[in-house]
Amino acid sequence: MKLDYPEGATPLDADLLNDLIPDLTMQAQLNEFEQTNVTKAIAWARSSARLRKELLTPTGHKNLHARMFDDTWRWAGTFRQRETTLGVAPHDIQTQLKLLCDNTSYWIDNQVYGWPELATRFHHKLVWIHPFPNGNGRHARLCADLLLEFNGSSALPWGNVDLVSMGEARSEYIAALREADQGRFERLIRFAKGEVLG
Repeated sequence: MKLDYPEGATPLDADLLNDLIPDLTMQAQLNEFEQTNVTKAIAWARSSARLRKELLTPTGHKNLHARMFDDTWRWAGTFRQRETTLGVAPHDIQTQLKLLCDNTSYWIDNQVYGWPELATRFHHKLVWIHPFPNGNGRHARLCADLLLEFNGSSALPWGNVDLVSMGEARSEYIAALREADQGRFERLIRFAKGEVLG
């Protein structure tokens, strides 16, 4: 199968592509299959008492990613083993993820940020770590939304658009992530909150 990668996506090498579980031949089929898998995972996540306790742990992240993609990829829920253009070195993933989880707990306990900013910063750092071979953006957005929901706040709209496919909204999202990489979070926070960007 030939995959068309949208801007900012990490291409999968041949070994990872060989771990596709269903017999699919077209990008549109894969997108639809993954979305069905993710939708199932969202229902599970919202009702999981275990995930509620483990969301801010590396184990919780692995379990959620596995649920999101377990019908699609054999490597679902396993940390990335290869260097990519995005993300920390594979041997740093576990350490950086634990640090992010600890920092986020501190932010919550000490009310360092309001909820939308806290969730957006958490999401950004999770994307920056890039722990999995693929699905990092979807995983990070879902984690941010679950963090909010588990703490009595509303999920973020993330522009109310499809961010998996190529398009203007994804380009804006990627540009906002790149600004956040430089410590400027305003654009990403506005995007996450669904505010019109001008």
